[in-house]
Amino acid sequence: MARTMARIMVLLLTPLWLGALAAPGLLAQETEGREQPPKDSVALEPVVVTATRMETPLQEVIGSCTVITAEEIAAKQYRIVQEALKSVPGLDVVRSGALGQQTSVFLRGGNSEHVLVLIDGVVANDPSMPGRNFDFAHLTTDNVERIEVMRGPQSVLYGSDAMTGVIQIITRKGQGDPHAHVALEGGSFRTLRESAAVSGSKDRVNYSLAVSRVDSDGISAAAKKDGNHEHDGYQNTTVSMRLGVTPTEKSYIDFIGRYQDNRTEMDNFGGPLGDDPNSLAKAHFLHLRLQGGLRLWDDRLDTRLAASLADYRRKYDNDTDASHPTDSSYSTYDSSLYKFEWQNDLRLAEWNTLSLGAEYQEEEMKSRYTSESAWYGMSYVSSERFPEKSRSTSGVYVQEQLQWQKRYFITLGARLDEHEDFGSKATWKAAAAYIVPVTESKLSVSYGTAFKAPSLYQLYAHTDYVQGNRHLDPEENRGWDIRLEQPLWERRIVLSAAWFQNDFKNLITTDLDENWVYRYVNINRARARGVELEARIAPVEQLEFSASYTYTDTEDRETGLDLLRRPRHKFAFNTHWQVLESLGADLQLLCVGRRRDVFYNEATYESGRVTLAGYALLNAAISWDVTKNVQLQARVENLLDRDYEEVWGYGTPGIGAYAGIRVGI
Repeated sequence: MARTMARIMVLLLTPLWLGALAAPGLLAQETEGREQPPKDSVALEPVVVTATRMETPLQEVIGSCTVITAEEIAAKQYRIVQEALKSVPGLDVVRSGALGQQTSVFLRGGNSEHVLVLIDGVVANDPSMPGRNFDFAHLTTDNVERIEVMRGPQSVLYGSDAMTGVIQIITRKGQGDPHAHVALEGGSFRTLRESAAVSGSKDRVNYSLAVSRVDSDGISAAAKKDGNHEHDGYQNTTVSMRLGVTPTEKSYIDFIGRYQDNRTEMDNFGGPLGDDPNSLAKAHFLHLRLQGGLRLWDDRLDTRLAASLADYRRKYDNDTDASHPTDSSYSTYDSSLYKFEWQNDLRLAEWNTLSLGAEYQEEEMKSRYTSESAWYGMSYVSSERFPEKSRSTSGVYVQEQLQWQKRYFITLGARLDEHEDFGSKATWKAAAAYIVPVTESKLSVSYGTAFKAPSLYQLYAHTDYVQGNRHLDPEENRGWDIRLEQPLWERRIVLSAAWFQNDFKNLITTDLDENWVYRYVNINRARARGVELEARIAPVEQLEFSASYTYTDTEDRETGLDLLRRPRHKFAFNTHWQVLESLGADLQLLCVGRRRDVFYNEATYESGRVTLAGYALLNAAISWDVTKNVQLQARVENLLDRDYEEVWGYGTPGIGAYAGIRVGI
């Protein structure tokens, strides 16, 4: 079925892409005589919040930032956030299997836990994860207005975890008359997705609400090449909402919430014993935020207060079955993070904005693991409990933004965090940019420091196999970034190049002691450096090409080896062609080079390092507005049906085709 749908898609898309070769001249004739966009159309570029914690036009942002808009998400038919992130320069997405399996993000050579993830300002990193990272497996694009990816050290504004950057997902704010839609999509691997959304505003109230449900039979999470064939299904229910009130023209109050309920069938780690027919993971995630703002002193002062909650509940059940008839295990992981923020932006002059902020957060976690086994007629029960642990962190920061004539930009910032476990930690950042008046060339330079506090698990773990260390120091990073951007042809062409380097120290790892127990220690140093090249070409309004290439060189300074799962080379190419006003087509090519990984064979107990082959993925999407309120969509993923691995021992889906309908109400 998938191959048949794929062939139909190819037949539909081929004439479109062939026609694109002649389209620039043809479309140029169609647009001749029309009013051309003014040279300063940069004002229409997206607004970025993550870079300075203030709304800033993308052109004025210092450093490397990527914004993925709702329009791009809709055109390429991204259903989960990880799909949208794959083309971002300097960022690598790694998934351990098919839909719903553990998904990590590596940014500029850092570890996955070195990326801070925010959902409307709510810290989404899970305190119960060993490294306190965020699992992108379940985050859908429902109700998402844009995704901002800020690369480089960002601890000055965001504290711990922002070692190599920040990814922020910002949801839609309702505007205008009420409008709603329902959508239905089905396709390969017996996947079915239903969704509905409503948004709008009236007088001083705005609202948006989105609900979705995904069911998929999936593929084997363990690699098929090792003889694993049992399919691992996945279910996801997501509810996202935003409610805003503006009591006066100078004030606002927002309430934001997101809830996810997931059910994922899992397998063992690699090898011929990977298939596990009844290993099951269930998870419930809740993110809430209440925020309010007030403008005073003739709009010279913006003061904002916010309180947020992130709550995680994960449960893993693996009863006896044919693959392990005498062993079973059960575990639960519960965690919460509460945060309170106060930020003040004072416009001292037209060219000078001073930001002062204070934060307080408290996180807590607990877990329990039980295993049962039977040997030679005797039953053995092992139970390990991580008693509830909590810790608090408070921080204050200051940021000075200077700009003159929209040509010179300087940002200086400093922060002091007080951590309950290891005391004080100071970070700072300096950045500057200059836009050449004649050529509109933009040169920016930034240098900063960042840190990551040890996780609760790394501090307090106490099992037969893993021991925490209460004397761990925070991980640290010193990073710099030089970026050059050159617009041409009235910004129809934009070229950019960035050079970056991150120097890590005190990296936390495990060390095997004489009792065969892994203990967390600070020993590792590492370096990551590279180049990011980007190009965007829009010869006419209806046609746009974009491409990026990233070279990343990583090294563990203790061993001299490459860091795991970071490709040295990555290339992405995207095309959007609005063939007609009602018909759009997109093509995406992603090429990922070779990278190092580890392997483990449960049958032979062998382990070591291995090199994963590079791969290329081609995706295509088409959408047709049949009427004003009815849209048909279709897409093909892995159009070339490539076999590849993102993580050793785990499967990846072959060619998949999907089609759906979206009806406005």
